[in-house]
Amino acid sequence: MSILSERLKELRKKHKLTQKDVADFLGMSESGYGYYEQGRNEPSIDTLRKLADKYGVNVSYLTGEEDKKDKKFNSFEEISKLIEQYGFDQFGFFDIDKWKNLSKDDIDEIRRHFEWVAQKAKERNDEKSSD
Repeated sequence: MSILSERLKELRKKHKLTQKDVADFLGMSESGYGYYEQGRNEPSIDTLRKLADKYGVNVSYLTGEEDKKDKKFNSFEEISKLIEQYGFDQFGFFDIDKWKNLSKDDIDEIRRHFEWVAQKAKERNDEKSSD
């Protein structure tokens, strides 16, 4: 059993939840979630983030990259949130090794850039609609 599957099971039991409860929360089948706890499948980064938020831990704890449960600034999670918030495609975007050493200032700069890009895209779409 992987660290991820062990921690998912441990946290679910600690919060007195059934696999069905967690599967419903994630919008998936109970057996699909059960595969995560059995180590037969791995959740997407979006699913990991949802689970981490639900249990009050960080994604790095779930994946075994660190042993501290407490949430702290995590550049990988922040980028994931920005990608989802601004609707950018997540496929292939995440290479953890490239992102995990970014500082809070780096993430703020990325946030400002995403806001600018999203605004420019909206303006282009608005122009196309009015043509």
